[in-house]
Amino acid sequence: MGQKYKRILLKFSGESLMGAQGYGIDAQRVKDYAEQIKEIAQSGVEIGIVIGGGNIFRGLSGAAKGVDRVKGDQMGMCATVINSLALSSALEAAGQANRVMTAIRMEPIGEFYSKWKAIDAMNKGEVVIMSAGTGSPYFTTDTGSSLRGIEIEADVMLKGTRVDGIYTADPEKDPSAIKFQDITYQEVIAKGLKVMDITATAMCMQNNLPIYVFNMDIPGNLKKVIDGEDIGTLVHN
Repeated sequence: MGQKYKRILLKFSGESLMGAQGYGIDAQRVKDYAEQIKEIAQSGVEIGIVIGGGNIFRGLSGAAKGVDRVKGDQMGMCATVINSLALSSALEAAGQANRVMTAIRMEPIGEFYSKWKAIDAMNKGEVVIMSAGTGSPYFTTDTGSSLRGIEIEADVMLKGTRVDGIYTADPEKDPSAIKFQDITYQEVIAKGLKVMDITATAMCMQNNLPIYVFNMDIPGNLKKVIDGEDIGTLVHN
């Protein structure tokens, strides 16, 4: 079977890195993700990655506890950099070339993000991890991943979650929830489905970047998605 996608933007949450321990970064989970990413990188897929920061700090919940919202969001951006370095280290250990880019200047931790540098690195077979969100407060890492996916001209945004797609309700809480094979951005917004926030969804809709939601916690699933197996939910215009 031929590959369905040539260049992808892979997004997963900071929480997904917690694994079974429920906080911080689970070394085994990061290693598993790195192996999955390496597998598709070796097959010639160009990969950009955006990771959230919710396992370390979330600006919005910080604001609810009295932290200044802008400073809280900046703390969240730093959290995404920590996660990106953890994944970069695991990829390196697995023998996969990669680089971390940051939306705010913080050399030598990462290289200041530019679309052309990112594409150039991907063309050379490097996995590019794009951290620090958009570099601006009030934007989620979902919006950051929409922005980067559009900028790097990805074929699709693959959103790795712990659920195998989008459902009518949260399947972990409601056993009667029904899975969508595919759904339009408009329906996602109209039904209030929590795929991504509205800003991120609207950006993908306006720029025609499809989103594919799948369960990344099962090893081998990323490869299945790249090979065109229908194991998740496609969001499209």
